[in-house]
Amino acid sequence: MKAINWRGVDLNLLVAFSALMEHRSVTRAADKLSIGQSAMSHNLSRLRQLLGDPLFERQGHLMVPTARALDLAPTVDTILAMITNQVLQPERFVPDDYTGTFTIGLTDYAEMLFAPVLFDTLQQLAPQCHLSFCNIDRHNYLNAFNDRHVDIVIGSMVANNKELDSQYLYTEDHVCLFDSAATGLTTPVSLARYITTPHALVSPDGILCSGIDKQLADQGFQRHIALGSRNFLTIRHLLTGRNLICVVSRLMAQLDIFNDDLTQCPPPVDIADFDINLLWQRRNTEHPKLTWLRQVVKETVTKRVHALRHSSH
Repeated sequence: MKAINWRGVDLNLLVAFSALMEHRSVTRAADKLSIGQSAMSHNLSRLRQLLGDPLFERQGHLMVPTARALDLAPTVDTILAMITNQVLQPERFVPDDYTGTFTIGLTDYAEMLFAPVLFDTLQQLAPQCHLSFCNIDRHNYLNAFNDRHVDIVIGSMVANNKELDSQYLYTEDHVCLFDSAATGLTTPVSLARYITTPHALVSPDGILCSGIDKQLADQGFQRHIALGSRNFLTIRHLLTGRNLICVVSRLMAQLDIFNDDLTQCPPPVDIADFDINLLWQRRNTEHPKLTWLRQVVKETVTKRVHALRHSSH
């Protein structure tokens, strides 16, 4: 088989061929493509050399296609249509027809808050889809996109990598959570009682200290952390009936899945708020499926946050 000189293959040549087939005139084909007549003649010369055939022969005022050109015309039309519809204009994403998998990376915090409503919403809008929740944290979220093929990530991480992009979702703050009967605490909790009450700590890393301890140390105080767990569910269950206090995010404290009667109030120390963001790979920003998914997730999360903040807990 003869080797093909791919450097001489130009998509514009196929466009020129299609225009010549349609108009049978170098002048009219050039007008359609908004190029000069000499440029169109040059394209025809390159086509003839590339394909080894005259392709179009002048008969009076017309350029009549050869048998080779007539054979090629349907194939060229198909190629140009595929490039137009599948490459230059990707298919519109139709959620009703989608049977693939949405893979969403969630921190423990985000999974607890949003997994149920994300499942309900995506099942309603894309009933044939599969949904996979992937547990991530600030240490592995970058690799999760490639290693676990995550579509998007929800958490307090930021897009500090040139390969990622992000969208702000909302800002979260903190509250103290405790069993008032077991601790004897009343609201507002004073700094003195806060320090002397044993603490439970939600610790994703297993480290039994946080920024609060540095802040207290700077003021000459120290609290006693009696218990640490990366699992908020464990901490929440342990608070009931025990002399423990815990600082948690406000939305986690207001989850309506617990049948307990814990008290929440602002902490007596300054704790920085944190932003929750939606992250994705920048190279997939314009992908129709992921554009749709990001919009749905943003709206679903926003509604869930609003509902929790206006709950009567």
